[in-house]
Amino acid sequence: MNILLLGSGGREHALAWKMAQSRKLKKLYIAPGNGGMHDLGDCIDLDVTEHEKVIDFIKLCKIDLVVIGPEAPLVAGLADALEATNIKVFGPKKAAAQLEGSKGFTKNICKEHNIPTAKYGHFDNQEEAIDYVKSQGTPIVIKADGLAAGKGVVMAETMDEAITAIKDCFDGSFGAAGAEVVIEETLYGQEASFFVLTDGEHCLPLATAQDHKRAFDGDQGPNTGGMGAYSPAPVMTDELIEQTMTTIIEPTVKALKDQGTPYKGVLYAGLMITDQGPKLIEYNARFGDPECQVLMMRLDSDIIPALEAVATGTLNKIKLDWNKNPAITVVMTAKGYPGTYQKGDHIIGVATASHPENIEIFHAGTDLIDGKTIAVGGRVLNVTTCAPTLKEAQELAYDAIKQIDWPDAVYRTDIAWRAL
Repeated sequence: MNILLLGSGGREHALAWKMAQSRKLKKLYIAPGNGGMHDLGDCIDLDVTEHEKVIDFIKLCKIDLVVIGPEAPLVAGLADALEATNIKVFGPKKAAAQLEGSKGFTKNICKEHNIPTAKYGHFDNQEEAIDYVKSQGTPIVIKADGLAAGKGVVMAETMDEAITAIKDCFDGSFGAAGAEVVIEETLYGQEASFFVLTDGEHCLPLATAQDHKRAFDGDQGPNTGGMGAYSPAPVMTDELIEQTMTTIIEPTVKALKDQGTPYKGVLYAGLMITDQGPKLIEYNARFGDPECQVLMMRLDSDIIPALEAVATGTLNKIKLDWNKNPAITVVMTAKGYPGTYQKGDHIIGVATASHPENIEIFHAGTDLIDGKTIAVGGRVLNVTTCAPTLKEAQELAYDAIKQIDWPDAVYRTDIAWRAL
């Protein structure tokens, strides 16, 4: 098969790495890719916002399947444009992708179908939002309604913090994403990331994972796109997995199918495991990043048949096998992330730190310039390992980091601390 993979992050590098192992793969094109993906396929300059140009490229290169990695092209309707020209695509159409594109949309689905989630209010008016916070008290969670690159969430401990977060949204700190806000009660428990593949009717749960959103050790500091992850997540027992499927995932998939907007792709549920059971924090319309990295590290099966089955509605014929060994990924970021970060650092030793059997370095914010690996993004490298125990995987990851020559790199030193 000729496959076009869209994206440039660590998630897409992990997907490309896994697809490159498949006997079904004939040619892999990656748009745009990053500094670490050139040996897996042809990295091309293709503007995914120009749907007609994407379609022209697909026809020219005889692409058999398009895999859309990030959320923005999905919410913009790229899958709609491709399916309209009979191109097989892995990723939901625009209407279904609103599960991530609008937190208010997801909350309405939850309300209508009794899906357990946090109590909330949804506002397009600043004063009404502030009045609601005052009536509810703190701590409380303020969320920009739309896509905000994983940074549009503030867990406000005080009333001043909550009001400031609301004003930031309506003042344009998150662009159009903050034109509306969702305000939620604070849930208590352990967070977990739960992934399923779905073709709009059938659902196939993937391995469990848990990520670390906060910037600093001990899960302190500001929220980020993700500072690390591990799989499996011990908190997700077989009983909780079944409960999540029956009370959260399956009702959501059925609701979208019944309203004529079936969801096809990977559905990522961010969960809080509370004393009352799992509750939905949010949905994402794509693989998590960095959770995808640990999932691909543990997946023993060929991923391409599963991706194709999602696109063709035959997911009920797919079974996936997983490595029993746990995996961990530690994200190395540029100095200053998640705020304003420095660019241009020359990174040395990435190849030396990798090991073909149990250590993979997935690139995210890198570029290859004159043969040198240059940091150009906030989250830059994902040091990913797999070992017989989680402790061994953790030690492998941090030993590999020591071999990477990047003096200004920032990373957490405690990834997987809850499980350990």
